[in-house]
Amino acid sequence: MVEGRIYIDNRQNIREISNETLEFLEDVITKALGIEGVFPPWEVSVSIVEPDEIREINHEFRGIDKITDVLSFPLEEELPDGTKVLGDIIINMDRVMEQAKEFGHSEQRELSYLTVHSLLHLLGYDHEDQKERTLMRDREKVIMEFLGINREEGP
Repeated sequence: MVEGRIYIDNRQNIREISNETLEFLEDVITKALGIEGVFPPWEVSVSIVEPDEIREINHEFRGIDKITDVLSFPLEEELPDGTKVLGDIIINMDRVMEQAKEFGHSEQRELSYLTVHSLLHLLGYDHEDQKERTLMRDREKVIMEFLGINREEGP
């Protein structure tokens, strides 16, 4: 069976990332892509970073000199073996923890939401206007419900 490839690079020291969390992240990505009709072979890279690093990346690539929660860099390349390289997701772990507390849900729920949100960007979804925003939010909701994760409770 052909599988997707997920590369996770933990470049932060804010919090230890357990193997269970890494497996959860991989499961979220795999299931979300399946729901969106993207089947292997595919490849996604995820970097978990600290606030200073995401600020630098945001400034360098988007011209915005501020810390954010997540960034997406779609690639839409195909390797000679047919693997679809979807792109890179960069997650600010500090913001994951802050937003989970702010919104009153688990860090795992916040991590999964930001991953789904970013993954949809890799697939071409956006939220620049109301129509796009509504479509993207609808897809986020469908995926989070499929994963059994809702805003109030978490997994």
